[in-house]
Amino acid sequence: MSPTQTGTIAPAATWRLDPIHSSVRFEVDYLGGTFKGEFREVAASLTTADETASLEGVAQVASIDVKDDNLAGHLRSPDFFDAERYPELRFSANRIALDGEAVQIEGEITIKGVTQPLIAAGTAVAPVTDFNGNERIGLKVAARVDRTKFGVSWNAPLPAGGQALSNDVQIVAELYFVKE
Repeated sequence: MSPTQTGTIAPAATWRLDPIHSSVRFEVDYLGGTFKGEFREVAASLTTADETASLEGVAQVASIDVKDDNLAGHLRSPDFFDAERYPELRFSANRIALDGEAVQIEGEITIKGVTQPLIAAGTAVAPVTDFNGNERIGLKVAARVDRTKFGVSWNAPLPAGGQALSNDVQIVAELYFVKE
């Protein structure tokens, strides 16, 4: 894939996140099933200029949403995200490559103060004008991380061996932007 051309992903501009239609969630294998959660408070901006694009994003750890309040509290604790010491997850990318509708985003993610490289892949939704005259674009991407590389290492041994929780976590982001 070659670097993004602004005429391909979006016209040169700054794009603000539409938080109502966007989501950042995670999925991890747990006891033979999949455990899912979402960060309700996210912010992001996309800047396109010349032949480049950059993306910056933040998720508030305190906004983590799962189906059980006690479990959400455990995820905010030092066993997992340690929301008190590390209130945000951050992502930044300076390389966005487009091949048709397929998009690959290369950047860095910071969780619990640890920064690691991240490659997310998915699709880009071409610019469209909404019913209010606003230009919109979308990115639907996913990436996998090893949570233990960020110090998120809590687990529970199973009686027959093995662990309750996988180290491999999928992050899924559906980001919709409006041209400023």
